[in-house]
Amino acid sequence: MQQAIDRRAILLAGAAMTASTALPAFAQSSSPRRGAPQGPVARKVAHEITQHGQKRVDNYHWLRDPNWQAVIDEPTKLSEEIRVHIEAENAYTKSVLLDPTAKLRADLFEELKGKIKQDDSSVPARDGDWAYAIRFRAGGQYPIVYRRSIDAVTGQPTGPEQILIDGDKESKGEKFWRLQDWAQNPAQDILAYFVDYEGGNKVTLRFRAMATGSDLPYKIEGASAGLVWAKDGRTCFYCLLDDNFRVARVMRHIVGEDPKTDVLVFEEKDPSFQSGIVKSSSGDYMIIYRSQSESTDILTVPLAKPTSKPKRFTAFRQGVEYFPDHHGGHFYIRTNAGGAIDFKIARTPVNKTAAANWTDFIPHEAGRFIENVNLYAGHMVLEETVDALPRLTVRDMTSGDTHQIAFPEEAYDLSVLRGFEWNTKILRFTYNSPSTPTETWDYDLVSRERSLRKTQEIPSGHNKADYVVRRTIAVATDGARIPLTILYHKNTPIDGTAPALLYGYGSYGISMPASFSTARLPLVDRGMVYCIAHIRGGQERGYQWYLDGKLMKKQNTFSDFARAAEALVEQKFAAPKKIVIEGRSAGGLLVGAVMNQRPELFAGVIGGVAFVDVINTISDGELPLTPPEWTEWGNPITSKEAFDYMMAYSPYDQVGTKPYPPLFAQTALSDSQVTYWEPTKWVAKLRELSPDAGPFLLDVNMSAGHGGASGRFDRLKEVADSHAFALWCVGKA
Repeated sequence: MQQAIDRRAILLAGAAMTASTALPAFAQSSSPRRGAPQGPVARKVAHEITQHGQKRVDNYHWLRDPNWQAVIDEPTKLSEEIRVHIEAENAYTKSVLLDPTAKLRADLFEELKGKIKQDDSSVPARDGDWAYAIRFRAGGQYPIVYRRSIDAVTGQPTGPEQILIDGDKESKGEKFWRLQDWAQNPAQDILAYFVDYEGGNKVTLRFRAMATGSDLPYKIEGASAGLVWAKDGRTCFYCLLDDNFRVARVMRHIVGEDPKTDVLVFEEKDPSFQSGIVKSSSGDYMIIYRSQSESTDILTVPLAKPTSKPKRFTAFRQGVEYFPDHHGGHFYIRTNAGGAIDFKIARTPVNKTAAANWTDFIPHEAGRFIENVNLYAGHMVLEETVDALPRLTVRDMTSGDTHQIAFPEEAYDLSVLRGFEWNTKILRFTYNSPSTPTETWDYDLVSRERSLRKTQEIPSGHNKADYVVRRTIAVATDGARIPLTILYHKNTPIDGTAPALLYGYGSYGISMPASFSTARLPLVDRGMVYCIAHIRGGQERGYQWYLDGKLMKKQNTFSDFARAAEALVEQKFAAPKKIVIEGRSAGGLLVGAVMNQRPELFAGVIGGVAFVDVINTISDGELPLTPPEWTEWGNPITSKEAFDYMMAYSPYDQVGTKPYPPLFAQTALSDSQVTYWEPTKWVAKLRELSPDAGPFLLDVNMSAGHGGASGRFDRLKEVADSHAFALWCVGKA
């Protein structure tokens, strides 16, 4: 629920819409573009910073609340002056964009809502005598977790439904509520679950007796989502965050005992590592992982002996990534060791885990990027990417026979859904494409037969034949071939006249899938071409694709994206200057950098929770993600070379007087990953230095975090807002 706006803020917002305000925090911009009304301009307070002998002045540093950690936990603690400025920004955005497009936004919301099956449910996943699933009730915003007993004869869930968590009921009275994770214990009588009440990813862990539906009389606050049960069904492991929202400790807890007696199992003392816990596929080990961008450190604990001291898997080696999983007498290890740039699978005995004992099980093959390994009692399933398309390769663990599962379309997406059971011959996966709604399949790993368990329903109707999916290439400035996945309506003319929305990310090795999304269809149905650019910095073309878009090669990410826009025009998928670009989080860095470098290419920019204040953020070791990301971006504190390179593309630092297109920046007060002040400062500086450009619009959710609104329909309203902006930019609003 948005915080109430006090009378002073209303008066100030009104002043921002009409004449100059009498309050000193704001002044008017001089010549807004496109007939937009006067917007609030933040006051300037010179804040000098010297790095590597260079002095810069950040006039909007004051927008960072000195008590920002407390603000993320409780947004009402935001300072009054900053709150008044943000509320004026929200009022300005409402006046310029949201009110004039009110009918369009309402239509978009209803279309988006109409494409969601309101009482949707997942395919039940079996765990012994029970099957677990998630569903929604018609009109409900939040998930319901339930289970049904398995019929001993048919093996199907036929018993009465037992509701374990009812999100709609439990969220009542909460300004924010998001179920982050849940896990039943081996005896299936206790459910551990994590709820985020603020949006900042510090969650509360509770334990629920499944027989009664009652919570045990204590809770653990300040946790990170993710829990591992030991085999005794009463001991479990969880992680605690520090004041900077980083995983700091792994704790051991016994259900029913006072959390004050919980035992510290592992403490992360190096802030440059990101840490967490998972359970091995076999259920025999807890794996504590510590990772930097290109290096991994692993410790294990046998879950049959949960009080054992964690054992380091092998000595840490800078630049070596590995992740083990357990099967029988061996660990199977996905690793890049020995120059395996696209990764290989090694194997080692459980009692000899040092790297000297590893032997190749599946050798490295250049161009076949092994993304993930799924182990079952009798089989291994590899999730791979070859030439920017996913594939599944199955291996019989006894015979060694392998085969691939075939799929028909030119561009598509796959996801393996890990169930709860180890001893199974059924692989469950989802398949979809930009035009094909998600299908859930069960695949018999022995007989190779497929069974369709569910097809995503689109209540308002969906005809796959109405849409065209294309895969094409943009050639980068250095000759690299950038895959583009394109979706458009069959009636949209591909003659160089259509508007387009170009989406990208390009960081952390995260690949953008060629997947189905009902959220894109309202734009496509209105004649926009939708394009995903698979730029460097992701892993669509293997691990080298990622390495070529990070650190001192980060500029490749931005130039690839600009080339993608140019290719859309050259290949007549889009009209010149009718391309809106969109990116979220590190994708916000992407669109912010490209907006500075090539503003003339675009009709509009959507930056969601945008990471744009690069130098200031990556120079601040107190911020949650900064130390672990020095291996992703470079360390501007210790390296002048890294500082100079990052400064040259940092969106906030490179703002100038340029013909910028309109910008719609979305952020949230409780975002611990990309803090609210980054987009807020960005908009303020753009408005100061380019008053004749834009307009520059800021929308701040006053009670959410990095993922936006918590309710499924509330999230659709945010999507409708950004869609309305895109259509407004290309003259279709």
